[in-house]
Amino acid sequence: MLRFITARRLAAVLAVLAAVVLSVPAFAQSSGMVKGKVLDAQGQPVEGARVTIEFMSGMTRKFEVKTNKKGEYIQIGLSPGNYKLTADKDKLGSQSFDVRVGLGASVETNFTLNPSAVPSMTKEEAIKLDAFKKVFDAAVAASQVNDHDEAIARFGEAAAMRADCYACYYNMGSAYLQKQDYANAETNYKKALELKPDNAEPYNALGTVYNAQKRFAEAAQMTEEATKRQGTLGSSLGSNADALFNQGVIFWNAGKIAEAKHQFEEAIKINPDHAEAQYWTGMAHLNEGALQDAVGYFEKYLALAPTGQYADQCKGILGTLKK
Repeated sequence: MLRFITARRLAAVLAVLAAVVLSVPAFAQSSGMVKGKVLDAQGQPVEGARVTIEFMSGMTRKFEVKTNKKGEYIQIGLSPGNYKLTADKDKLGSQSFDVRVGLGASVETNFTLNPSAVPSMTKEEAIKLDAFKKVFDAAVAASQVNDHDEAIARFGEAAAMRADCYACYYNMGSAYLQKQDYANAETNYKKALELKPDNAEPYNALGTVYNAQKRFAEAAQMTEEATKRQGTLGSSLGSNADALFNQGVIFWNAGKIAEAKHQFEEAIKINPDHAEAQYWTGMAHLNEGALQDAVGYFEKYLALAPTGQYADQCKGILGTLKK
């Protein structure tokens, strides 16, 4: 049982907090997800439609899900990369889209199965589409081997062929981000945002850019915009544990501790074994002065990551709290 914490012990804990408060990691590696709806030509949900999610950025992997009564589908646990999504249903035909899934991102793709409404492609259009696909595939291949300059050049070429290529601009932004060319990364993410203003992914990406530049207020603003488009704040439907943790990091760096704590706690609800979320939830409690409430989170972190990067800090804080 914890004893009453004296003012002296409180000062010691807060000193430890001050020493480590700025050591928040920029972002966690994470998986992504795709979700959306399949509708018919009248805008009604299509139940039992098959949605195929095919990984196009390396080793072939394919996932298949079926829509529910509301025409909704969801697939989580996707590695970052390019995917081809195809929805099909007997007598209703099929429709496909190419999408890019980023780290911890939620990509929404909706389908309308109405083949008769799609105009037939002329020979010239087919040739142009084939040329575009070859350039785009070359850009993806360059991305796979981390040849960022080549990827930027090829995605730029593809964007010149199709100005509506959301994936071109988003991928160029990601390549520039890898090069730490934040100005060009921001420019391309904003172009992607213009094409898909209701997509959360560019907002999260811009948050990453601003966070890396220590533009914390702007990063938090982008994260808030992303959460609006992913569902309610902290909604597990629109995000996953790593994505929520990353958003918490953005809020923390912007000094929005309450919002950060909420995201960390939501990440734990989805994945109780998320060690970093456990640690930073404990830190949030310390920041609020709720010292005893923080203990369980630090103990959980040590149980999950006894030799983790925050293990020494946890032991020091717990040693002070339990004196």
